[in-house]
Amino acid sequence: MATAAGFRVTPKIMGRLRLASQGLLGSGFASIPDAVRWMTATQAQDLAAAMWAIGVRVPGAGLSDVRAALDSGQVVRSWPMRGTLHLVIPEDLQWMLGVTNERLMRGVTTRHRELDITYSDVEKCRDLALDRVSGGGAATRQELFGVFEAAGQGTLNQRGIHLLASLCQYAWLVQGPMAGNQQLMVAFDEWIPVSWKLERREAIAEFMLRYFSSHGPATLRDFSWWTQIPLTEVRDVFEDIRDRLVELVLGDCSYWLSPETAELLDDAVPGQRTVLALPGFDEFLLGYADRSLVLAPEHAAKIVPGNNGVFKKTIVSGGQIIGTWGRQGTGQAAGVVPVPFDDAKPLGPAAAAGFRKAAGRYTRFLAG
Repeated sequence: MATAAGFRVTPKIMGRLRLASQGLLGSGFASIPDAVRWMTATQAQDLAAAMWAIGVRVPGAGLSDVRAALDSGQVVRSWPMRGTLHLVIPEDLQWMLGVTNERLMRGVTTRHRELDITYSDVEKCRDLALDRVSGGGAATRQELFGVFEAAGQGTLNQRGIHLLASLCQYAWLVQGPMAGNQQLMVAFDEWIPVSWKLERREAIAEFMLRYFSSHGPATLRDFSWWTQIPLTEVRDVFEDIRDRLVELVLGDCSYWLSPETAELLDDAVPGQRTVLALPGFDEFLLGYADRSLVLAPEHAAKIVPGNNGVFKKTIVSGGQIIGTWGRQGTGQAAGVVPVPFDDAKPLGPAAAAGFRKAAGRYTRFLAG
C-alpha cells in the first residue's frame, strides 16, 4: 500500500486516527465479543478497568453484559503476552500463546529458580489442577492453592500465582466464569473447545495486521513492544503484510494503519470535539511503546505517579490526554470528577460539557 501523501499529519490528527481505529469514535461495536475481537488483546490486570475499556467501545453496554461474556466464555482473560492479563476472544488464545510462550517462559526462569519451581513441579500441579476441575468443574485460586499445598507444592511468596500462570501459559488452565469479583479457573480444552491453529510466521502476520488495524497509526517498535516479539523478526514478517497497510510519516518515523482508517484523511478527521472518560490501563495509552503522540511527556508522571505501574483513568479530548478523573464519594451517590493537568486551567465549557456526557455514560455502564 502506498504512503498517504499530501496530508499535513500532526500529533493531534494521529491521536484522532487512533481513536477511530480503536472504535472510540462513531458507532463503536455491536457487541462485547465484537469489541474484544477487534482490539485483539485488551490489557486486563485490573478487571474492573478492562470491563469499562470494552464497555466504552460498545454503545449501550452495561457492566452485566461484560460479566455475561466472561461467564459464557465468549471472552476469556489470560496471559497471552508480556506476562500481563488481557481479554481476548477464546479461539485466539492458543495461537497467541504459541507465538509468545517460549520467550515469556525464558524470561521468568530466574524468578522460578528463586521460587524453586521446576518444570516437573509445573507438571505435578497441572495434574493436580486438572484432577480438580476436569469434567466441567471450576475452582478459585485459593482452592487450587490448597490442593497444591496438600501435595507439598508451596504457594507462598507468589509461588502459587507463578504456578497458576505457568499452567495458563501452557494452555492447561484458563480463567473462566465470574464468582463475585474474581474468576474461577477451568480446564482450557473444556472451556475453549475450538482454537485456531496458525504456524508461527502466519500467526505473527495475523497478530501484526490486527494490531495495526485496531491500534494504528503505530510503529513496528510499538508492535514489538506490545507483543515482545523481537524487532528483527517483526521487520522480517512485516514484509508479508505491508501492502495491506498505509504508511504515514511524522518527523522521521513511519506509522502504519489500515486503509479504512487512512480514508478518514480524505476529509477532516473526526473527533476534534470528542471527550472521553477512559479507564486506567486503556489500550489508547498503553497499547504503544511511545505514548508521546497523545500524552505530553511532561504530564506522564501524572498518569503513573512515581512510575509505580498503576495507570490512572484519563480524560481524552480531541485525541489528546488532558487530565485524569476519578470517583468522589461512595455508592450510588458517588460523582465522577475531572482533574485537568493544569489546576489553573479548568476544562472549558465545551470540554466540561463533553466530560459530563462521558461521565454519565460511565455511571450508566456501572448500573447496566
